[in-house]
Amino acid sequence: MSDTIVSAEPSRRPAEHGVPFIEAFKVWLRVAALSFGGPAGQIAVMHRIVVDEKKWVGENRFLHALNYCMLLPGPEAQQLAVYLGWLMHRTAGGLMAGILFILPGFLSILALSYVYVLYGDVSVVEGLFFGLKAAVLAIVLQAVFRIGGRALKSPAMVLIAALAFLAIFAFQVPFPVIILAAGILGYLGAKTGHGWFSIAGGHKAAAGKILSDADSALGEAMPAHARPNLQWSLRVSVVLLLLWLAPVALLYVTLGPDNVFTQIGVFFSKMAVVTFGGAYAVLAYVAQEAVQSYQWLRPGEMLDGLGMAETTPGPLIMVLQFVGFLGAYRDAGGLDPLQAATLGAILATWVTFVPCFLWIFLGAPFVERLRGNVAISGGMAAITAAVVGVILNLAIWFGLHVLFSEVATFQAELLSIQVPVLSSVDWASVVLTLLAIIAIFRLKMSVMTVLLGTAVLGMAGTLAGVQ
Repeated sequence: MSDTIVSAEPSRRPAEHGVPFIEAFKVWLRVAALSFGGPAGQIAVMHRIVVDEKKWVGENRFLHALNYCMLLPGPEAQQLAVYLGWLMHRTAGGLMAGILFILPGFLSILALSYVYVLYGDVSVVEGLFFGLKAAVLAIVLQAVFRIGGRALKSPAMVLIAALAFLAIFAFQVPFPVIILAAGILGYLGAKTGHGWFSIAGGHKAAAGKILSDADSALGEAMPAHARPNLQWSLRVSVVLLLLWLAPVALLYVTLGPDNVFTQIGVFFSKMAVVTFGGAYAVLAYVAQEAVQSYQWLRPGEMLDGLGMAETTPGPLIMVLQFVGFLGAYRDAGGLDPLQAATLGAILATWVTFVPCFLWIFLGAPFVERLRGNVAISGGMAAITAAVVGVILNLAIWFGLHVLFSEVATFQAELLSIQVPVLSSVDWASVVLTLLAIIAIFRLKMSVMTVLLGTAVLGMAGTLAGVQ
C-alpha cells in the first residue's frame, strides 16, 4: 500500500491509502465537535480517533507531527489537525481539517457573544459569567502546575520561568520580547551541550498497544505529496500570505490606522506570530493591550470570554474572537453595533488562523530537517519555561480582578506592579474560586463539570442576592 502512495503523481487524487475524502470529512467534523478541554484534551481526542480507532497514521508519525506543531506559534491542536489532514489528502485535506476544527467553536462563541451584549445585564446571565470567572481562575492555576511540571526540569528552566514572570509582572516587558530572549538563551545554552537546556516531557501516547506506522492506513513510507517541493511551498505560501495580510493592508489604507477594524487586524496579526505556548500564555499580553491600551473591554470581560472558550469546542485562542467582537461593538463607527461586532469577530478569527495554515503548508514538507537538532530543541525548551512564568502572571492578573473589585498600581522607576485594594475583596468570588480549586486539584473533577457547577452556583447566588 505504502509503495503505491510513494509512486503516486502529485496531481492525482489521493485515494490510494483507502480513506475516501468524504469519510475524512465526517471524522474531522466529529473531532471538531468533541474538541473540548484545551489542547491536551483535544490532542487526546484526535489521537483516540485518528490513531487508535481509525488507524490512519501510526504512533510515531502522529508524535512527529505533534512535535513540529509544538515548535510553531498558534494553537498546536488545530495545527496538528491541519498537518494530519494534509498528510492524508494533501492541501484540500489540510484546509478541511483545519477549518472544521475551528468552525464549531467560532459559531458557538459568536452566538454567546450576541447573548452577552444583548442580555449581559440580566441577573441570570451576570450570575452565569460570575461563576465562570471563578472556574477559569482555577483552570489557569492548573495550567501553571501542569505545564510547569513538564517544563521546569532543570535549574536553568526554573530561572528562565522566574525571570519571565518578573519581566512581564513587574516591568511590563512585552510578551514577544520575553519569548525571543528565552528562545535565544535556550538555543545558545543547548548549543554548548549543557543538559539543562534539553527538552523534557511532552505528550505521551495512550496506554495500550502502539500502532506502528507500517500498520496504519497511510503506511510507513513518505507520501509523494509530502516530500519537499519548493515550488509548491512558495506558491501556497504566497496565496496564504495574501489572504492573511491583504485585508489588513486594505483596511489600513482605506480606513486609517486609528480605525478599530485596522487595529484589530494589525494587533491580532502580530499575535499570530508570537503565540507560543498556547492561549494561556498569550492572554496576559492580549489582556494588557486590549484592556489598558485599546480599551476594547474591561478586565472582568476578558475572563468572561475565556469562560466562553472553555465551554465551547475548539482552540482556547478563540477567545480572541470575543475580544474583536466587543472592540468593534463599542466602536462601530457608522455601522450597526451588532454588524460591526460580527465583522470584528470574523476579522480577529481570520488573521489569527490563516497563518496557522501557512506555517503547516510551508514547513511540513521540510519538517524532517528539524528532527534531532539539539540547539532548536533547547530553544523551544526555554520558550516553554518562559511560558510558565507568563501564565503565572496571567493567573495573578485574573485573580486580582476576580477576587477584588478595586486594584491599584504601584510605580517606581521602571517598576509597575498591580496590587489589590484589600478592603474591596469580593468574598463571594473568593468562596466560589476556592470551591473550583478544590474540585480541580483535590477532587480531580473534569473542567466541564467544574465550569458547569460554578456557573449554576453563580446564577443561584445572583438570584438570591448573594453577590
